[in-house]
Amino acid sequence: MSLAPLLSAPLAIQVHVTTVVPAFMIGTWQIFFSRKGARHHRFWGYVYLALMTVTAIAAIFVQTLMPNGPFGGFSPIHLFVPLTLSGVAGAIYGAKTRNIRLHRLSMLGVYIGGILIAGAFTFVPGRIMHAVFFG
Repeated sequence: MSLAPLLSAPLAIQVHVTTVVPAFMIGTWQIFFSRKGARHHRFWGYVYLALMTVTAIAAIFVQTLMPNGPFGGFSPIHLFVPLTLSGVAGAIYGAKTRNIRLHRLSMLGVYIGGILIAGAFTFVPGRIMHAVFFG
């Protein structure tokens, strides 16, 4: 494992990784171990959603996969940006209106889509995270 590829990456990628790693840890805790509705659950939920918002916004500026592609640097993985941001909005709206089903589904969508699925694509050979973990 070497952080060199990440340290030499563009700032947008560094911000993206710096926010998504703690979001992954917090999200995992929140979904599997946290007592739902407790004060600490709400606090860490807001931290998680703030991190995921910054992660999604930073992803807009990550255009290394298809820099000369037909969509001006955007690739299909960028579809996770509006999905993540809408999930964040749905999670907050669901919590504020006590619509627990909407809140739960939105939070799971952000975690599964925005972290697990999108994150899995970062480990494809030729991507920075693949270089970090597998040289």
